Amino acid sequence: MADSVDSEDQTFCLQEVLDTFKLCLSENKEVYLEHYVAGWRGLVKFLNSLGNVFGFISKDAVNKIKILVNYLEGENGSHYVTVQSMVKYELENGLVDLTKRGSHAESGCRTLLRLHRALRWLELFLERLRTSSEDSKTSVMCAEAYNESLAQHHPWLVRKAAGMAFCVLPGRPAFLEVMNVGPPEQVVAMLGDALPLISEVYQITEELYAQHNLLDLP
Repeated sequence: MADSVDSEDQTFCLQEVLDTFKLCLSENKEVYLEHYVAGWRGLVKFLNSLGNVFGFISKDAVNKIKILVNYLEGENGSHYVTVQSMVKYELENGLVDLTKRGSHAESGCRTLLRLHRALRWLELFLERLRTSSEDSKTSVMCAEAYNESLAQHHPWLVRKAAGMAFCVLPGRPAFLEVMNVGPPEQVVAMLGDALPLISEVYQITEELYAQHNLLDLP
């Protein structure tokens, strides 16, 4: 399972991401880590389907996915069923570097936080894509979403490189085509179904991390 990010079919399908995020929340609104990771596998396919433009994000996401999968499949996997149980377990057992980088640089909490931040960027970008007109500039939409989310966590050199990468993004029709859903109106409708689910998972995670002062882990 840990290697499946690289080996599985890399064709993106928005329907798969929608279906996965539908499974993410339990009845009492806990986030299942297995489905969260699966959702991110789909989002990585989306990033990769556009060439190397988003490589600096997708490569990091793949590494983070592998770390979380190792926890899920490890001897303490029962503590990693949900994001909530992971946070509780790692905090109670001193497995998180709270103020400075130490011996837990790849804790589940820190690893998921990096994916959490990137999820916000994708959510904002896809929402702009959904509500924009056909001739809207994807470079502007992507840059705006990035500046509202990931940029504040990246050093200047990464921000500069990201800005240059966004300038060569294909137009809106190309983005809608790689969703593999159908005509533009169907893509827009499905994004309308998927984005509230992604947003809810994001907000629940955000509130959990804020409650435990984990939003700025080094």
